[in-house]
Amino acid sequence: MVLIVVVDRSGYKDTYDGEVGLIDSIYYATVTLTTTGYGDITPVTPTARLVNAFIVTPLRIAFLVVLVGTTLEVLANEGRRIMRDSRWRKRMKDHTVVVGYGTKGRSAVQTLISNGVQREAIVVIDPRAQAIGDAGNDQMAAFHGDATNRTVLRRAEVAVAREVIVTTDRDDSAVLVTLAVRQLNPTAHIVVAVREEDNVPLLRQSGADAVVTSSEAVGRLLGLSAVSPNLGEVMEDLLTYGEGLEVAERPILGREVGKAPSSVPDRVVAVVRDGQVHRYYDSSVSVLAAGDKLIVVRPAKETPWAERPGANDQDE
Repeated sequence: MVLIVVVDRSGYKDTYDGEVGLIDSIYYATVTLTTTGYGDITPVTPTARLVNAFIVTPLRIAFLVVLVGTTLEVLANEGRRIMRDSRWRKRMKDHTVVVGYGTKGRSAVQTLISNGVQREAIVVIDPRAQAIGDAGNDQMAAFHGDATNRTVLRRAEVAVAREVIVTTDRDDSAVLVTLAVRQLNPTAHIVVAVREEDNVPLLRQSGADAVVTSSEAVGRLLGLSAVSPNLGEVMEDLLTYGEGLEVAERPILGREVGKAPSSVPDRVVAVVRDGQVHRYYDSSVSVLAAGDKLIVVRPAKETPWAERPGANDQDE
């Protein structure tokens, strides 16, 4: 529009000095498109008036449509977010808070969902707007902010959360988040991912129940793949949900009580009894008891936590 006014500047009149220059053209275009219209510069020739009627006016209308539409969209989204957060807070308890929605956070969420956790029971905290948008698109509640800030943690109702998964990009941030979460919720199960093995003791002292060293895990997988490509492929399969084999934890079935782990249809690799993990060959779990939980390997096509199809036939 500035170019239009400059080319036809002789068709405009400035009440100040009667002439319209480049700066005047920029000024006129700005106040006209924003519908301010001070009236100190006006089109006086028929050509200039026709240009304003058929070119400038549609541009002004388009500007208003975009401005109003964008404003309404922002207000509507914010209003929906506030209402969603309000409804969420009223019903949320024993949920899972995931701090960080990067590669590790997404994988953790995918694993939770694959094991029966509802999306409505997962809350994401991340300082990046893009990550918050992605979490919203994945139908999860999300809060924008730094999880080292207790105000942000309180908004996510960490005090009544069942578990918290921390996947920050820096180990020092992971320590601060863990300390803050443990102070707000002494009973939550906290799982933290760190880059360096040396920081594991510090995380445990800060209140983490489980610490996963990402660099060591990746290094071990690389080493196994180098020693035996087949072994590396199997390990990667076990760590990938939705394909091949899955590792899952499920409760013991009534008809399995009193039997040996080897007689269970699933491939049992460990038994959880009284909160302690025992390897399947441990003599203390040679006979399964009521209340035990089984760590099993099973096909990905089967629901990991459910009864395996055809188990009745195999048990009898």
